Amino acid sequence: MLFSEYERFQYARSPLVEVICQLRFPTIQAIEAEAPEAFRAAVREDFPNYTARKEQVPPKVTAGEGGKPKVEPQPPVTNHTFLSEDNRWKLNMTKDFIAVSTLRYTRWEDFAHHLDKVLAKFIQIYHPTAFSRTGLRYVNAISRRALGLTDLLWDDLIRSPYIGILGEPDVDEKLVSKSALNTDIRLEEGVRLKIHAGPGLINGGKQDPEPKFILDGDVALSASIPADQVPAVLEKLHRYSVRFFHGAIMPELHEAMGPTPIEE
Repeated sequence: MLFSEYERFQYARSPLVEVICQLRFPTIQAIEAEAPEAFRAAVREDFPNYTARKEQVPPKVTAGEGGKPKVEPQPPVTNHTFLSEDNRWKLNMTKDFIAVSTLRYTRWEDFAHHLDKVLAKFIQIYHPTAFSRTGLRYVNAISRRALGLTDLLWDDLIRSPYIGILGEPDVDEKLVSKSALNTDIRLEEGVRLKIHAGPGLINGGKQDPEPKFILDGDVALSASIPADQVPAVLEKLHRYSVRFFHGAIMPELHEAMGPTPIEE
């Protein structure tokens, strides 16, 4: 079963390359109008490096005269970026969202602790009325070389719903230049899961030419959530992320990553 409950594990050779949590909220113009000095001071211990840049946003399309689409250019938005000393943790904030991401994920409890600290300071300073979308994204890049599995095919490591044509016995995966699955599925309790799965190169293969198998799961709840309910929603999204990953991998891959059960 793809989305059944699974035991949690911590992997000695984890394929995770990035974990991102983004929360959207009704526009807070103060974030755009002035430098976030109070917030910057509040997070400086964990995110000492700060930059801000203007980013162009897509135009807004509305109904014009006669029902014809009308394209309305939008003003640029300031993206405030805060980085940890080692550049492995990043915090982004605009007038519409706040996001925390890491390139050094260990386990959910550690990530949630970092996130809780940031959100507590954000809520204290900016007082959002609620959060309109809560999202959690896990990006995995599975390397057969790093796991000592170069003698196996993706068909041996990834379950068939995620590998498409690569699972056919008369298809030589070395001859397939591109094969990807993109799915948007509604799960229980209003949660949606966007999946991207398939072989790919990290950063275009400039530094590493080995094709990795990308398992990218973005699970989100689009609903008005009061600030005090966000931790419970994130716990729910994390459980769905665990289901997605374990439902996608074969036992051979699970064992090769060096699993250790996590006690709840």
